[in-house]
Amino acid sequence: METAVETRLAMYEGMVRARYFEKRAYDLFMQGLVKGTTHLGLGQEAVAAGFAVPMKPDDMTYCTYRGHNHTLLRGAPMDDLMGELMGRSNGICAGKGGSMHLTDVTKGAMGSYAIVGAHLPVAAGAAWAAQYRGTDQVSVCFFGDGTTNIGAFHEAVNMAAVWDLPVIFVCENNLYMEYTAIGDVIAVEHPAADRASAYGLDRIIVDGNDADAVYEVAVASYERARAGEGPSLIEALTYRHKGHSRADPGKYRPDAEVEEWLRRDPIDIYRERLTSQGVAPGTLDAIEAAALAEVDAATEASKNSPPPDPSILMTDVWADGGSSWRN
Repeated sequence: METAVETRLAMYEGMVRARYFEKRAYDLFMQGLVKGTTHLGLGQEAVAAGFAVPMKPDDMTYCTYRGHNHTLLRGAPMDDLMGELMGRSNGICAGKGGSMHLTDVTKGAMGSYAIVGAHLPVAAGAAWAAQYRGTDQVSVCFFGDGTTNIGAFHEAVNMAAVWDLPVIFVCENNLYMEYTAIGDVIAVEHPAADRASAYGLDRIIVDGNDADAVYEVAVASYERARAGEGPSLIEALTYRHKGHSRADPGKYRPDAEVEEWLRRDPIDIYRERLTSQGVAPGTLDAIEAAALAEVDAATEASKNSPPPDPSILMTDVWADGGSSWRN
C-alpha cells in the first residue's frame, strides 16, 4: 500500500512532537519540576503515530501509564499535557492526575490507566457500546507485553472475539515487563501474537519502529472493525530507550541489545526514508523546528501557571461533586 506524502509527513510530525515533548518532560523531571514519576515512550513513537493518523475523530484510544505519546497524538493540547505533568492548574486534569492519568475525552483519548490490564475490558465495553449504537466507532487499546499475562487481557480479547466487537488490541512489545525480560516468563516467543489463535484471531506481528508498516496494519484493522468483522490483536515489536520509569537506569538490559535498538530509532529510520524518496530535508527541518518551538511554548506556559487551588481537591472524585454528603 502506497501511503500519500501528506500522510507520511503527518506521521513524521507526530513522532517528532512526541519525542521532543518527552525529552523535555525528562529534563523537567530532573529539575524537580515534573511531579511524581514518569514512564516515557521514547523509541516507541512509530506505534502511536501509525495508529493515530488514520483514526477518525470519534474513535477511542485507551492506553497505559506510558501514554504521553498516544494522548498527545490524538490531539490533546501540548500546553495542557505539560501542565499536567508539572502539577499546574493549566493541566488537562487540573494538575491533579499527573503523568500516569492523562485524559482528553474531547479528543477521544479516554484515559491512561496505571493498573496493568485494567483498561482492556473498558476498551472492549466501549466497543460494545459503539456496536450497539451503530456509531461506526472503533476502540483502540494499547498495552505492554507484561499485560498479556494478566487475566483481564484474556477475558477482554475472548469476549471481543465472541461478540465481534470493533476493538483493536495493540501490544507494544518492548521486550521487558518493568524489569523482567518477557521471554523469561512466557512459554511462547510472542506474548500476544502467539496467543491470538486461542481466540480465533489472526497472528499479526509488525515492526513497531517502522511507521509505514504500523500504518498499513492499522488501516487494515480499522477497516476490519468498521466492517463488522470483529477485533484484531496486533503485536508491535519496539523498544524503550530509557528504563521502565525515570528512577530506573535500565542496567538489566544488555549493552549490545540497547545499542542495536538505538540504531533502529524510528525517527531516524523515517527521516532517512522520506529524504531518500524525495522529501526535501528542509521540509523535515521545519517540522522539527516547529515541534521544538511548541515544546518551548508549552514549557513556559506551564511554568507560569500556578498550582491547583486546594478548593478543587475533592472535585471530580464523587458523582455528586464532593464528599460533604458522607458527613
